[in-house]
Amino acid sequence: MAPNALKEKENSTLATEGRVLVHFDSERVSVYRRRGGELKPLKKERLAFEDSRDHEVLADGVGKFCAGLTEFNEVVDNKTTRLHATGVFQRLPQPEAAALVNSVYVDTGLYFNIVGPELERFYLETGMSACGSNDMMDGLIRREFRNIVVCGSFQQELRHIEDTIARLRESGSEVLSPRSTRIKPETAGTDFILFDYQDLLKNDRDTWRHKYVHMDAFRQADAVVVCNPGGLVGKGTIFELGFMSALSKRIIFTEEPRGVSVFFPCEVGLES
Repeated sequence: MAPNALKEKENSTLATEGRVLVHFDSERVSVYRRRGGELKPLKKERLAFEDSRDHEVLADGVGKFCAGLTEFNEVVDNKTTRLHATGVFQRLPQPEAAALVNSVYVDTGLYFNIVGPELERFYLETGMSACGSNDMMDGLIRREFRNIVVCGSFQQELRHIEDTIARLRESGSEVLSPRSTRIKPETAGTDFILFDYQDLLKNDRDTWRHKYVHMDAFRQADAVVVCNPGGLVGKGTIFELGFMSALSKRIIFTEEPRGVSVFFPCEVGLES
């Protein structure tokens, strides 16, 4: 299928059917359909993952289950489908967890989001407070991110970045960086713009200090959103992607990325 035709089909699937959410726990897998703020249960299946800590065995089980997701969406990819995992998956050592995420991505093209215990508790508390539900997914659809970082070309795509930040703040997320998008007048139109909360450069090498402060915020973020209208990813953002990957951060592009030489685990599209 031609790329444009595939994109049109994916957009049509999301518009008419909604995104499919899958929750992998130690002993069961639950499938839901999300349309806006509503969550519709589609399937629950008992699958025992508790018996293994080997990422290859776990990845095989996850992959086999994901192969059947075409029952719910004709197109199953990192735009139409979200995978979330708790339980035994949270207890994997970091190298095994990273290897699992990579294996699932290679086998299915999907990002395997291992939700940390603190974030799981936040989702449970949010769901209980909002609708009296003890299902983590009811909290997740109401406020998916506590803290987030937004990346992209501040020189070329600031309007798109500002719109994305506004949407995230409306959903209750705290944007850790950038804290403001008001440009320092002295840096407008330059190759390295600064915002009103940042001090001016001491010299050309000082650009690294500002870049590092922005990237260091990745550590506290539940996810990093990359604004890439038209799909293009700039050189500065590609540099940052390496840091995100090293920290095993969840990465969400606003559009399908183009111009990257290596494919890597990520998701595409924020909720509308």
